[in-house]
Amino acid sequence: MPWPKAVRSHALPNAAIPTLTVVGLMVGSLIAGAVVVESVFSWPGVGRLLISAVANRDLMIVQAILLLVAVCMVTSNLIVDLAYGFIDLRLRGRGSNSTA
Repeated sequence: MPWPKAVRSHALPNAAIPTLTVVGLMVGSLIAGAVVVESVFSWPGVGRLLISAVANRDLMIVQAILLLVAVCMVTSNLIVDLAYGFIDLRLRGRGSNSTA
């Protein structure tokens, strides 16, 4: 088997799974980093709105922003899980009739 074909068919799918996992988990760090950066540099945005809502005890805005963050996290994890099946064929489900 030629080297490029071996790398493409064997090494890349195995190396892409942990990389994809880390990229999916970085979404949470990106959102948390936005809160810190917006509050440090006084930039207007969702992070600064969250900080001011917590300071003013505005629970409706805090709940809405946290719900938005949770939906983003769940969506990114769903996309990562669906991408696993496209990257590595061994991880695809066998259906509900499987006995394994």
